[in-house]
Amino acid sequence: MTDTNAASPRRDGARMRAILTLAAAVGFVGFSYAAPDFRGYDITQMPYGEARPPVQPAGFAFAIWGLIYAWLVIFGGYGLLMRAEARDWNAARWPAIGAMTLGAGWLWVAVANPIAATVMIWAMLGLALLALIRAPARDFWYARAPLGLFAGWLTAASFVSLGLVLAGYGVIGSGRVAALAMILLASGFAALVLARARPGGGYALASGWGLFGIAAANLTQHPDVAVLALAGVAALGFLWWRGRDAATG
Repeated sequence: MTDTNAASPRRDGARMRAILTLAAAVGFVGFSYAAPDFRGYDITQMPYGEARPPVQPAGFAFAIWGLIYAWLVIFGGYGLLMRAEARDWNAARWPAIGAMTLGAGWLWVAVANPIAATVMIWAMLGLALLALIRAPARDFWYARAPLGLFAGWLTAASFVSLGLVLAGYGVIGSGRVAALAMILLASGFAALVLARARPGGGYALASGWGLFGIAAANLTQHPDVAVLALAGVAALGFLWWRGRDAATG
């Protein structure tokens, strides 16, 4: 005999998580678009800030946020309408809610305090990766694909933010050295995720896109930075191609 009294709270709890996930996604989009205009950390906030830091991607690369926002709302909406009580979906919801809730406030923090924003984006990355790892293999395009895109871009963005702060506060001697170091670290980190977690093409695409944006920003000013970033893109593409399968996209 089924214990309906025990089952009902579990179903209600799962449905509440699904509602909160969609609310977090919508809030993430709304608060981000309502935030002050952000074009990178203010160089006056850091003692050694550069007007054109080599580690920062070209402006067009940030257009990926439009796709991430839309797909995360689809993730939340599909999960509520079609998988509200599914255990495999439920496992990813709390970390996804946490990452999107932090994301809703990130731009507001970034215009005021680069160090706090860097800590915040690394926390977002950790939560987004946990959500991605827990996301169900089924419904790939509604779960792992959007979470992979989110976590992949945050991988690139987290190392960019770290590089900007380390160079801006003189911990690393120059912006060029910071860019080279962060490209190597970001590429290695993303490669490890691809090898161990098999997150699918969304993660590889977004992390590679961030590196491509760095390459585009440095083609004339720092060709060595551009070449290293493009090598990172190629490496991530190869790792995804070698490890792809039907379950991970």
